[in-house]
Amino acid sequence: MKCEEFEKLSPLYNYDELAPGERADFEAHVAACGACRAGLEKLRRLHQAIEACPKPEPSPDFLAHCRISLEDALDREQLGWRATLRGWLWSAGPLAAPRAAAVAALVLFGFGLGWTLRPKWAARPPVTSAGQAAAFDLDNYRVRSISRVAQDPQSGGVRITLDAERRVTIEGSLDDPRIREVLVNTMKNYDNPGIRRDTLDVLRANPEEPSIRAALMHALHDQNPGVRLAALSTVNHMECGYDTHGALLQVVEKDPNAGVRTAAIDALVEHLQEEGPDEEVTRSLDRLATTDPDAAVRLRCLAAVRKCSE
Repeated sequence: MKCEEFEKLSPLYNYDELAPGERADFEAHVAACGACRAGLEKLRRLHQAIEACPKPEPSPDFLAHCRISLEDALDREQLGWRATLRGWLWSAGPLAAPRAAAVAALVLFGFGLGWTLRPKWAARPPVTSAGQAAAFDLDNYRVRSISRVAQDPQSGGVRITLDAERRVTIEGSLDDPRIREVLVNTMKNYDNPGIRRDTLDVLRANPEEPSIRAALMHALHDQNPGVRLAALSTVNHMECGYDTHGALLQVVEKDPNAGVRTAAIDALVEHLQEEGPDEEVTRSLDRLATTDPDAAVRLRCLAAVRKCSE
């Protein structure tokens, strides 16, 4: 072994990451080379100093945010076209190379065809629920997928782009029952978490409309933790009803994500401070403060009970 290799391998040696053969060669070189032996000792002292430094623990909210961001990224990767293409190629075994060439040819052909047809399709105007209700009836279209949900921040208008028998875009406001029907069904049933999250952002503009309120409550139990956390933020700013405390308490008790649960505890405390005490909620938080398996949840419940009793 040469001294140049020592510099590359010394961090791996320090963390016991070298293979047995590499470790033996490394130690033999260190035993024979005084300069490298001194360098290794200096590296050890540096790591001992680093280990002696205090290590601040990340907050539960930060950990929850990181976990949610990771799960969202994994959802997008699993649902995206790259995952579909990768799975198709990996299943090919020894035929992967010819199949990859065929896929590349098809992709290039598709882009070329799309570019050729682009002027013809671009000339077609979007279908709107308000202006062309007779031309577009949702009852007569089988919706296959939704590619975009967005709201104009100035006018409050809603634009939904979906694929039915052909791709259409419907426009209107949340006062339009057909727009609400699409959005509520999307919130409850659509399998793309990104679209559900965009839909939630639109629905929060009118949270007191009964069907929208029910959809927001349903989103508290969405399979995606990022959507659940956004739903909590929305429900927290809704006017309290008979269903609010019970829904938030259910999240505190049963949600699988500790970050979402602590956010629900904070939301409950805000409601109780504005509306007055709720003995059932206080008893439940007091019980969880001693019995919940998650330390962060126990601490947050204990703090919540103390704050509510002030």
